[in-house]
Amino acid sequence: MSSRLKIAVCWAGACGGCDVALLDLGERLLELTEVADLVYWPVALDLKHDDLKAFGPGEIDIGIFNGAVRTSAQAEDARLLRERSKVLVAFGSCAALGGIPGLANLSSREDLLETVYRETASTDNPDGVLPAECTEVGGHGLELPVFHETVKALGHEVEVDLVVPGCPPPEPQVEQTLELILALAGGAAPPPPGTVLASDRALCDECARNQTRPSLEGLAGRLQRIETIHRPHEVLADPERCFLDQGVICQGLVTRAGCGGTCLGVNMPCRGCFGPPPGVYDPGADALSALGSLVAPPNEDDLPQPQRLRPVRSIRDVAGTFYRFSLPSSIVFRRVAERSKG
Repeated sequence: MSSRLKIAVCWAGACGGCDVALLDLGERLLELTEVADLVYWPVALDLKHDDLKAFGPGEIDIGIFNGAVRTSAQAEDARLLRERSKVLVAFGSCAALGGIPGLANLSSREDLLETVYRETASTDNPDGVLPAECTEVGGHGLELPVFHETVKALGHEVEVDLVVPGCPPPEPQVEQTLELILALAGGAAPPPPGTVLASDRALCDECARNQTRPSLEGLAGRLQRIETIHRPHEVLADPERCFLDQGVICQGLVTRAGCGGTCLGVNMPCRGCFGPPPGVYDPGADALSALGSLVAPPNEDDLPQPQRLRPVRSIRDVAGTFYRFSLPSSIVFRRVAERSKG
């Protein structure tokens, strides 16, 4: 890489929090300006899509892509940035996993458009007009990007070199990203493809509360069971006890460490934004399986089998709880439309 790097940043299907996370570097941004030029970042600089297209293959040293891929324009940005970047970074949960926008995979494209443009109480659309890819206005043709059926993570569209997890990436990961850029500017070799700027251990392993975690071994050979599932706002959680032990769902069992336990530090359970550690291929399924093995209502032995899972069935929004960030990257990544038998 050259002594002065070229960096490009793309914003796809996301809330903008990842761009703010980059700005959270504060005064350390001055260190970045000493070694690199921001050659493309439309959210912060007056640059257009054609400015990205003008670069040749490999002319950009580091491409930073945040957001999920849902439209044809976002897919094109992903391919352009990949072709033009020596190192491509999936920055944040949406780019890395599909993120919260990926929960749209629970609905069809048609259902989403119907809901947003025709069915919501606040919609003022008396003619029921839906967005069209091509529209003529005043003799001019206007085009919108194609709205694809499925939300994807960046890695489903192109090859990714580096993943910076988090929603948005917290300070430790943003600082590591800056340190990596400074190292590359100094002549260091890029990290191996697929590197994740987080621990390979589960957050549960590093949590100070894990001594109170429910166990299948239990005391005197008896199972320690969770009798009731609570949503976080329904109880005042004891900050010294494992959330699972208090009946509050925590994804720390199946989520990478490295965030510094930010949510745990303010007495909120892990939501899973760092994605799974190595060896966990479907964190939602693994978390649900683990919870199912620990949950049982009082007097379980006296109940018929269907009623023994009543606490698990009381969970509201199972998909949104266990696949909040990871649905597009899971084994079953979207709802399949029911097919007629005719």
